[in-house]
Amino acid sequence: MWKYLSVFIMLSTPLAALNVGRIASPLEVAAWDIDVRPDGLGLPEGAGTVAEGEVIFEEQCAACHGDFGEGVGRWPILSGGFDTLTSERPIKTVGSFWPYLSTVWDYISRAMPFGYAQSLSPDEVYALTAYIMFLNDLVDDEGFELSRDNFLEIPLGNEANFYDDDRETTEYPFFTDACMSKCKPSVEITKNASGKDVTPE
Repeated sequence: MWKYLSVFIMLSTPLAALNVGRIASPLEVAAWDIDVRPDGLGLPEGAGTVAEGEVIFEEQCAACHGDFGEGVGRWPILSGGFDTLTSERPIKTVGSFWPYLSTVWDYISRAMPFGYAQSLSPDEVYALTAYIMFLNDLVDDEGFELSRDNFLEIPLGNEANFYDDDRETTEYPFFTDACMSKCKPSVEITKNASGKDVTPE
């Protein structure tokens, strides 16, 4: 019991009162505060063209994603997939599925290249994002330059098909109102998955 009480005290007492930790410095907060929102908040100054992005992509990204974003092996496909979302095997790419360009920028900035996360400058991230837009026919000019100033001017095609999570109002009542009519007399296991090939290709 005492260990649980001590945990409760730790959780309900400010760390400063326990002499544990310290306030993060502004530089430390800034190092973590790197997210980019759909409205562009958080985007740094910088710019990059499709042509510049192609060079960076060939050097840093093509080994996994292919020269044209087609994917290598099981690495993610970045381009194409248009009109496949309702098919049996949808191809979810930046052009076919992703809702916001900020998600592309943010993910490249904080997680790519694989194994060397956050090694790219803002200009390089803008250029790579512009090149991925080009691969998905969102822009058709290799001289197109993406920057914070024009970032919101080209929406992604699937944005309208994303909506806020509404399960609390649509699904929760359905699953909490117990049905007490026409019930089975007993519950039995009638089938199982053993021996069946249920793993997708």
